Amino acid sequence: CQDPRGYPFPKVGSKMTLDEFKGFIIETLNLEEMTPEMIDDDAPLFGDGLGLDSVDALELVVGLEKRFGVAIRSKEIDRSAFASAKAFHAYVETEVATRSGTVG
Repeated sequence: CQDPRGYPFPKVGSKMTLDEFKGFIIETLNLEEMTPEMIDDDAPLFGDGLGLDSVDALELVVGLEKRFGVAIRSKEIDRSAFASAKAFHAYVETEVATRSGTVG
């Protein structure tokens, strides 16, 4: 399965690479002319890094629910989960695994 720009999307419940996750960010936020390689793994997602804002954060949370079945309430997520693409990827992988019963 691929998004309209050709980035591969993993099956729901399956592990995804960091580049696949960056593709999810790009598609969800409609970041035209960006590729996963253009997003630094450790750069901040907000402010001086990728330049996302609170509306983008909300769109990502809604996208996670739609794509991966991960419903995240604002009280459940620590801001550090949004620190970078790498941190956000790790958070989502943990949530998907925990909620699907494959961890713990």
